[in-house]
Amino acid sequence: MATGARIAVLRERASGETRVSATPETVRKLIGLGAQLAVESGAGLSASIADADYLAAGAEVGPAEQVLAGADIVFGIQGPDPALLGPVRPGAWIVAGLDPFGQRVRIEGYAAAGLEALAMEFMPRITRAQSMDILSSQSNLAGYKAVLVAANLYGRAFPMMMTAAGTVSAAKAFVMGVGVAGLQAIATARRLGAQVSATDVRSATKEQILSLGAKPIFVENVAGIEGEGSGGYATEMSEEYQRAQAELVSSHLAKQDIVITTALIPGRAAPRLISDAQIAAMKPGSVIFDLAAPQGGNVEGCVADEVVERHGVRIVGYSNTPALLPADASALFARNLFNFLSAFWDKDQGRPVLDEEIGNAIRLTQGGKVVHERLLA
Repeated sequence: MATGARIAVLRERASGETRVSATPETVRKLIGLGAQLAVESGAGLSASIADADYLAAGAEVGPAEQVLAGADIVFGIQGPDPALLGPVRPGAWIVAGLDPFGQRVRIEGYAAAGLEALAMEFMPRITRAQSMDILSSQSNLAGYKAVLVAANLYGRAFPMMMTAAGTVSAAKAFVMGVGVAGLQAIATARRLGAQVSATDVRSATKEQILSLGAKPIFVENVAGIEGEGSGGYATEMSEEYQRAQAELVSSHLAKQDIVITTALIPGRAAPRLISDAQIAAMKPGSVIFDLAAPQGGNVEGCVADEVVERHGVRIVGYSNTPALLPADASALFARNLFNFLSAFWDKDQGRPVLDEEIGNAIRLTQGGKVVHERLLA
């Protein structure tokens, strides 16, 4: 049996990044497959994981250069700087969230260094890859956190309260975009006692909205309501649908206290869902949380990592919402990476061997070149 692949886990260097790409749990499991694990000192501190925990799990712990020396696979939450990766083996894998459209120079750096970059956010939306899907695991937490942040900024209570001094009305929460993040936002707002409604361009989400006890808000009898793109993602709608949707949403927004927007189109700027004129029609004291802030925002005037007030409405969105829940976000992300490697682990070779379907879907660079079709168009 070949010596197992050496997997390096780096401390994240991006500003505000608190997550780590392996936990003691996944370190033990990877070692169980036959891998060797090396973790950079301090990599888990912001996620409440001490170096001693990694050592106890069987990992080597040390400075980055030592950890990377001879590495076959490098894990990351975000893609590491290619300049750091000199000590790794030729053809080493970089397995992380690589932001292929936003970090093209970095991707080209991996190609120039002869590395094989695997973008985990390109994982196909197929049944067997669900446990490897970092977008879903992180979006789930982001949808939860969005509601909590909005509740904290909102100057009133969420649930209806009947007291001796009178009744407090339940907050009205509206979720725009019913993917993984939106569904979790609906569930969380419901748990907090809000009256929840939601909308999406995909008609199939109506049943999901209803199943969570929320009210679906949909344009009816207008071409373009399906909105189902490849891989389970939403696509842009017809102009007729967009106009009808804008009219419906405008009248609904004016009655809401909390709005959560989640709409993203892979590889494109976030679609604009809420205009300044619509914000002006909302109730003073309302709160909008824009989960699409990192991609330009769904809401006019949103500034990532700032609370902006417009017309008495507070708008907030973070560049990295999952990083606000570092322990849980790290645990889920690390399990995604373990599930990915373990599904393809070849015991005889002591390393994973990808199949064509998933390999071609996530491989950005190989043999000194950028090879992914979406980056060559």
